[in-house]
Amino acid sequence: MINKLDIFAKKLLIFNKKHNLISKNTENEIWDRHILDSAQIIKFIDVKECSGIADLGTGGGFPGIILAIYFQNFNFHVKLYEKSPVKSAFLTNISNILGLDCKIICKDINLIKIDSNYIVCRAFRKLPYILNISRENCTKKHKIIIMKGRNAQQEINNTSMMNNYKYRLENSITDSDSKIIILNAK
Repeated sequence: MINKLDIFAKKLLIFNKKHNLISKNTENEIWDRHILDSAQIIKFIDVKECSGIADLGTGGGFPGIILAIYFQNFNFHVKLYEKSPVKSAFLTNISNILGLDCKIICKDINLIKIDSNYIVCRAFRKLPYILNISRENCTKKHKIIIMKGRNAQQEINNTSMMNNYKYRLENSITDSDSKIIILNAK
């Protein structure tokens, strides 16, 4: 697993020289800022319940590629949703290099039915947008894991649809100001 993560990190940094997958300012912190940050949500995924993981707006593969590497021997797929053809091409290439059994979907997320029962996102969109996708496009019973910054609680407080969801906030292990929102959708 570590070897695959190392290959992924090296290929991402090479690709990042021409295409913006991650901020140039965070390239030297790729292991903590991106890989470990993505890996921390593994503990919130119950493999006995999981029928699939959907990473919305995966960008350079965070957290989707990290989850696909970790869960490669489990009996469910990780699907990476990324509408950018350039980023999707990188993800397809790295998935093939690493021999991952994940699916890259290069389409507008609003036009797709999502059949995974775990939805994850990191640096994707605002909470109301994610909840709308959850309500309109996802299987009825699912869990949503959203990685957010220091304004997570404020974003929750400003979202009118939150009374339809049970949620909890977890602290990020990589940034003391960041939070992870875990929602149960019915």
